[in-house]
Amino acid sequence: MTQSLPVLPLRDIVVFPHMIVPLFVGRDKSVAALESAMAADKEIFLVAQLDPAEDDPGRADLHELGVTATVLQLLKLPDGTVRVLVEGKARARLDLLAEAEGFLTAETSPVEDAAVEGPAVEALMRSVVSQFESYAKLNRKLPAETAVQLGEIDDASRLADAIAANIQVKVPEKQLLLAEPDPVKRLERAFALMEGELGVLQVEKKIKSRVKRQMEKTQREYYLNEQLKAIQRELGNEGEEGDGDEIAELTQKIATLKLSKEARSKATAELKKLKTMAPMSAEATVVRNYLDVLLGLPWGKKSKIKRDIAAAQVVLDEDHYALDKVKDRIVEYLGVQVRTNKLKGPILCLVGPPGVGKTSLGKSIAKATGREFIRQSLGGVRDEAEIRGHRRTYIGSLPGKIVTNLKKAGASNPLFLLDEIDKLGQDFRGDPASALLEVLDPEQNGKFNDHYLEIDIDLSDVMFVCTANTLNLPQPLLDRMEIIRLEGYTEDEKVEIAERHLVAKQMEAHGFKPGEFELTHDGLRALIQRYTREAGVRTLEREIAKLCRKALRRILEGKATSVTVTPDNLHEFAGVQKYRHGLSETEHQIGAVTGLAWTEVGGELLTIESVTVPGKGAAKITGKLGDVMKESIETGFSYIKARAPSYGIKPSLFARKDVHIHLPEGAVPKDGPSAGIGIVTSIVSTLTGVPVRREVAMTGEVTLRGRVLPIGGLKEKLLAALRGGIETVLIPQENEKDLADVPASIKDGLKIIPVSHVDEVLRLALTEPLEAIDWTDADELAAMPPVGVAPVGGELHH
Repeated sequence: MTQSLPVLPLRDIVVFPHMIVPLFVGRDKSVAALESAMAADKEIFLVAQLDPAEDDPGRADLHELGVTATVLQLLKLPDGTVRVLVEGKARARLDLLAEAEGFLTAETSPVEDAAVEGPAVEALMRSVVSQFESYAKLNRKLPAETAVQLGEIDDASRLADAIAANIQVKVPEKQLLLAEPDPVKRLERAFALMEGELGVLQVEKKIKSRVKRQMEKTQREYYLNEQLKAIQRELGNEGEEGDGDEIAELTQKIATLKLSKEARSKATAELKKLKTMAPMSAEATVVRNYLDVLLGLPWGKKSKIKRDIAAAQVVLDEDHYALDKVKDRIVEYLGVQVRTNKLKGPILCLVGPPGVGKTSLGKSIAKATGREFIRQSLGGVRDEAEIRGHRRTYIGSLPGKIVTNLKKAGASNPLFLLDEIDKLGQDFRGDPASALLEVLDPEQNGKFNDHYLEIDIDLSDVMFVCTANTLNLPQPLLDRMEIIRLEGYTEDEKVEIAERHLVAKQMEAHGFKPGEFELTHDGLRALIQRYTREAGVRTLEREIAKLCRKALRRILEGKATSVTVTPDNLHEFAGVQKYRHGLSETEHQIGAVTGLAWTEVGGELLTIESVTVPGKGAAKITGKLGDVMKESIETGFSYIKARAPSYGIKPSLFARKDVHIHLPEGAVPKDGPSAGIGIVTSIVSTLTGVPVRREVAMTGEVTLRGRVLPIGGLKEKLLAALRGGIETVLIPQENEKDLADVPASIKDGLKIIPVSHVDEVLRLALTEPLEAIDWTDADELAAMPPVGVAPVGGELHH
């Protein structure tokens, strides 16, 4: 009897009679078929597709045999799919497929199962159930009670269908089982399929068992190895057998490194102690750290020193312009080392104002000599343990910076730059400068003893270079160093340095492309003259960076495609002019003298001013002066009083006039002996009314007898005079020998006159010669008011 039912095509499943199966349906036709079935008698025809990928199957895409089923439950999910629970009823053949309203309908005819019974069938059923039990044990995906439920089925057809539904084989195999009408053949085919699956499952089980055993063996071996190591540590025998462990590694290092005799003895003793200690104890950690430091030092390792003197000179010239004295000293050192093949490392101390290239020169020396470069800043260091290390009795003890940096360098002959050695701290807590005495003594540093290591370290191959702004250091430390002064750069040298290095460096730092930024030669010189007044080039570099920033902004805003800075447009980029280039005074002044002073940041122009005020011959001093400068003023004032008539000054003037001496910029501390002749010239100019030449500057100390004493820092002072537009400089006669070290560009730009007495200074500095007056003691008494005269009752009584 044919029956017309809605069709639900199945992609990857075969439903057997008497089986309840959940399905997820998403295709519109399938959903419509389900809705039609629910609206009628809930009967539907389930048939598998030949191709699971086909979305709209026709008659040719469906198997011939399927099952009629009842829809038990239907649930629509939020995503539009439908979950349906169906129960297979009976096999049916697809006779005719038709299209209904939005779904497929089929004309089906039932397929009857053949009736089978007898002992043979019973035996087959038992065999199949027994086989299924074996299959279920190996297949973990099947519930344990499934085999029990199948054993209770006594109908061969139903048993065959139930087993076919539960074994995991492909859809075509299951479809063949569904299409087989004979229950006996169906059971035999299911038995054969289970036999094949059992073989596969048994192989899988063997593989899993083998992998599990291997993993268990590996874990067991690891556990036993760890136990063995722990036992060895307890027995202290770890280094005898253990390959790759810590004790064995330390033993290997001690055996292979080129340790000194003392170091090898110490390392062996410490290793012996480590073996007997519990590995996690605090003592073991201390010993282990000690051995790490000791064995980490570059024993026997040296950098290959470059021996090409010409190449070293080229490197130094490329990195630094000028500084000829320093370069000559380095090349000389290399020359001696090339000839003798052994030279104790010299202790050079580069002294100069900030920004002249002391630290970068240290890098260039390392590059020229082929040494590793190590820099240690000493600014603010006040603990000598920073230099010599802590003793190991302290918790958290460490080796000193010398040993630490030697380990970091990886070579026993690096260049060691001790930066800012004049900034070492010194108070009741420590004196690191004294701790440096052994480090920086070429006669002693071959056996430098660090408190942490407690063995001698050879520092004789290390090249020490120190830098300082001043020589404000203990004399014993100075005695061990070779002082090389870097006085500062002339204007021409600054221009050259900027054009060679600074401008290109800042253009690269600001991301300029070629042709976008140019600072002309005249623009650069104007920048140096109007916006910087320093010994080095640090401020100049900052000003060039400022120009680059302003120019870059202009380019990025689209106001220009390239920027060229000249003297005419310099103010647009650099801002308001900071310094006036040229003479500090526009005309000759009475009582105003330009002196020259030395400071830590280079030479400076120092204005000295004097005026007379009513008083009694005293000298009033202002300008935050130090004791030395106050003594210079008193000395000069006493000298002028003693020589007053010869300079055309009446001694009686001192009885009614005070002299006020002032050094401007009162907030800036000023001290030193080099302003003596400037003070004398200022006071004489004030008392005589003769102006001082505006183009003259002077430096020198004065004695009570009028002699001019020598001063220091001559090159820095001459540089300051050249920067300030001074034409003539008066220097002490005894400093004339120091002019040999002054660059020719400075001497060519100034008229330098050595003087030995105050009389020469006054003759050169004042606009008019002074005329002596004839002044006797009688004249002096007559000019002074009578002593002891007092009005009494309108009369005078002597």
